[in-house]
Amino acid sequence: MVNKSNHKKGNSVKGVLDKNTSLGRDCHAGQVAPDRHLATVQKSAPMKIATWNVRTLNQKGKFENVKIEMTRMKVDILGLAEVRWKGADMITSDGYKMVFSGGNLHERGVGIMLTPNIAKSLKGFWPVSDKIIVTTLSSKPFDTNIIQVYAPTTDHDDTEVEAFYEELTAT
Repeated sequence: MVNKSNHKKGNSVKGVLDKNTSLGRDCHAGQVAPDRHLATVQKSAPMKIATWNVRTLNQKGKFENVKIEMTRMKVDILGLAEVRWKGADMITSDGYKMVFSGGNLHERGVGIMLTPNIAKSLKGFWPVSDKIIVTTLSSKPFDTNIIQVYAPTTDHDDTEVEAFYEELTAT
């Protein structure tokens, strides 16, 4: 048997229809209004970060080759492993900046190379060891730290590997 009083009102997904309700939208109208203002965000061009084991930069023309490849591949920040330069320093060439950290021998060594545009935001660098270097770049809303490492391979003994990871954790 059909209840004629319910049949006349009609049914909807949200419940019973009446003249004052549009499928339940009246009760949810307050949820649609934004409760805060949208933030204005400046979009900047995407930045490309890469790493490269260069085997050595201790040969004539290799440093220039790295700059050419950065331009060709449109890389803004390039982390370098096996730089094989002695000491720790920063050099500038054609606007490119490179910070590096090496040991007393032409072995290992790490570096970070920045394009002229990104080099403007370099705040500082800290050569931790011949396997770890840290840079800080000025950026918004907060500064960006980049850590470049040259981790020991499985050929090294366990104590050297553990010492490296302890030093990295401390950094």
